[in-house]
Amino acid sequence: MTDTTASPSEAQAAPADLPRNPPQRALPLNRELAGVWANDRGIWGQITSVSHTTLGLRFMATALVFFAIGGILAMLIRAQLATPDGAFLDTELYNQIFTMHGSIMMFLFAIPMLEGLGIWLLPKMLGTRDMAFPRLTALGYWCYLFGGLIMLTALLFGVAPRDGWFMYTPLSSSAYSPGINADVWLLGVTFVEISAVAAAVEITVTILRQRAPGMKLTEMPLFAWYMLGTSAMMLVGFPPLIAASVLLELERAFDWPFFDPLRGGDPLLWQHLFWLFGHPEVYIIFLPAAGALSTIIPVMCRTRILGYGAIVAAVLGLVFLSFGLWVHHMFTVGIPHMALAFFSAASVLVAVPTAVQVFAWIGTMWKGRPELHLPMYHILGFFLTFVLGGLTGVMLAIVPFNWQAHDTAFVTAHLHYVLIGGFVFPMMAAITYWMPLVTGKARVRGVGEAAFWVILIGFHGTFFVMHLTGLLGMPRRIDVYPDNPEWIWLNLTSSFFGFVMTIGFAMFALDMLLQVTLGTRARRDPWRAPTLDWAMPLPAPSFNFSSLPTARHLDRPASEVMLELACGDGALPGAPRGQREFLVTSVGAARPDHVAHLPGNTSLPFALSSSIGVFVLLVLWQLYLLAGMALVPVAVLIWVWGRGLAPRGPLQPIEIAPGVTLPVHHQARQSLGQSGLVAFLVANAALFASVLFGLAFLSVVTQGPAPPPAMIDTSRIAWATGLIAGAQLLGMALSRGGAPVWAALGLCANAVALIALLAGIVPVLDDPTAHARDALRAAMAAYVGLHLLVACGMAAFVLDQYRRGEITEQIRGAWAPWRLWQDFTSITTLVTILALIAQKGGA
Repeated sequence: MTDTTASPSEAQAAPADLPRNPPQRALPLNRELAGVWANDRGIWGQITSVSHTTLGLRFMATALVFFAIGGILAMLIRAQLATPDGAFLDTELYNQIFTMHGSIMMFLFAIPMLEGLGIWLLPKMLGTRDMAFPRLTALGYWCYLFGGLIMLTALLFGVAPRDGWFMYTPLSSSAYSPGINADVWLLGVTFVEISAVAAAVEITVTILRQRAPGMKLTEMPLFAWYMLGTSAMMLVGFPPLIAASVLLELERAFDWPFFDPLRGGDPLLWQHLFWLFGHPEVYIIFLPAAGALSTIIPVMCRTRILGYGAIVAAVLGLVFLSFGLWVHHMFTVGIPHMALAFFSAASVLVAVPTAVQVFAWIGTMWKGRPELHLPMYHILGFFLTFVLGGLTGVMLAIVPFNWQAHDTAFVTAHLHYVLIGGFVFPMMAAITYWMPLVTGKARVRGVGEAAFWVILIGFHGTFFVMHLTGLLGMPRRIDVYPDNPEWIWLNLTSSFFGFVMTIGFAMFALDMLLQVTLGTRARRDPWRAPTLDWAMPLPAPSFNFSSLPTARHLDRPASEVMLELACGDGALPGAPRGQREFLVTSVGAARPDHVAHLPGNTSLPFALSSSIGVFVLLVLWQLYLLAGMALVPVAVLIWVWGRGLAPRGPLQPIEIAPGVTLPVHHQARQSLGQSGLVAFLVANAALFASVLFGLAFLSVVTQGPAPPPAMIDTSRIAWATGLIAGAQLLGMALSRGGAPVWAALGLCANAVALIALLAGIVPVLDDPTAHARDALRAAMAAYVGLHLLVACGMAAFVLDQYRRGEITEQIRGAWAPWRLWQDFTSITTLVTILALIAQKGGA
């Protein structure tokens, strides 16, 4: 093959496999790469690290610490319920502990644990060197840590949330929950959600654009399919919770009555928005665990997975069906019978794709030769526990039974069977399976097996008995039961086995500690696995591969391709340009497209997350003016973040293998940044749809009083609407330009639209404290105003890039991201204006 430079279009058509590099010694390559990809030294290096290996492990380690804290809180709950008088805790402290236990386990353990596993494992499994946006990974971690610390600090000072991890209104409204307790939950969880959305964007783009050349979408590891489904659900499922949290915080802070039935609001709006997140979250938690099972079971059984296509279809089915189940948490609120029948049927139907996966795993075990290593112990524990949880889930999907068991300990037992059976047991299997890749050491036999049996016995002793307690009528969330002697022995039994289970988890932690400190050196590929994550030294280096795998490496055992990759017989061997580089490939066939240069270690994510944390704390302390001022450094840091993406020096095509060159990402037609913005806009659209849903719900369904009639200045609305519409259509056209004057005109168009919104639409809105629909209109106007302001900023950033000479005929700079944002802003602005006019006219 001749040495030619491939254009982006030609790169798409390049063959998936690449010519062989001449054999090279592995040690010089490793040293070269380690010098470029290594973290900075000392504590400062922990702050500046953007390595996916470091951050993935940090996510998981922090999540396990929160899991331990949540477990301690669970033991306090069981100690309280062990006797009917509950003399251990008073009601206030019990409610705080109960709320924090659920919040920690759901928001600070489960979600970050699966994020960490995906961030740490996906680049290794897909044959790349890092996630798509390393600085975004770091930002997500610091937001997660700071949000969790805010909630834990509140618990230490006795002002933790106390209204349940679901925060039902009106109990969580200011009238019934004065003080900052509920605000801690609303702001802390929303802060943590930044991490979840960032991880979802990262995972989506990494899977779609960074697979090894030749790893087609239909042939990638099942774990990647599971994580892709998970990230899609996170992009669509988390925004409703963010919307609900923001609306409730606005109600508590400024008396905007979104959930006050006396002023046209409805507490059920909170439940709808919460469970639009809450039920998909069960499958968000389950899918990565199931992906680990689909990876580990074939290795433990020395065979290939049975029914690859059926499993992929089941994953996609779960992703789709999970968003049609949220109302089954609300069967007792008085919804119409037709809706009851629909959501009951959907809740039963979701068992079908789950069963497909379970039977595929059983079939794989049946055709293979299972080896009873410790990961297999936890997998068998999963089968026993999760299947029982699924059966009780089908029971709760039936409306008459749900009416009887709703809000009893039966539901609590079912929830723990699903979450611990469907997530914790698979995660323990995953930890024991991939631990040699983390530590480079083999485990010490004996303690882990004993821990498994203690956990299994303790779990079923705790929660199987709780089913019986619930069938006897014990409600959830109570702290004493002096008038119900029939619950005493059942609760005492659950409490005893709860402590047994805790001992088992402590033994599991001890097993990991012994492996780190006393384990012998593990041999490479100890499980004889076929996936690329084992085709590297133990422990895994920060750069993963000395040279990146290509098509010829994908269908061979990891032990065979390991030496070839280490010696440079792959793509992009070493780091000859002194930069962090990896390949970007096409979405479907994974053809090489361009080479991405990644930013190195930086403290910018830490600084940005700290600035956001200051804003959250100021809002928590009700210092709203200072909070508004705190947004200035946030905006400045985001600007600096963007400026750091500019190319440094002349852009030369890069030879990724002998005779094959590719452009760098600044010259690519579809960069990773554009793909990431598309993923973020999906989440943004889900947020916008959630607010529209709230407006429609309060207009059509709620039984609250209608807003009072008001005089409408039709002429003002007409000119403002026409001006906004014209300015936004002009902005969409200008964002497709290619000259500084177009960017300047685009900035002016967005500024005109923003002024027209503030001067023409906002003044005709009624007092947002008078009626819930007026409050939602004001919230929608604020949403549009924020997006117009960002559009102005992006147009100004394009102008700044022209001033610095960062946009040329070959380099488009920020034009493409601005165009995407401008299109989205224009559409949502026009929809919002139409909705406001229609609502105003209807009122």
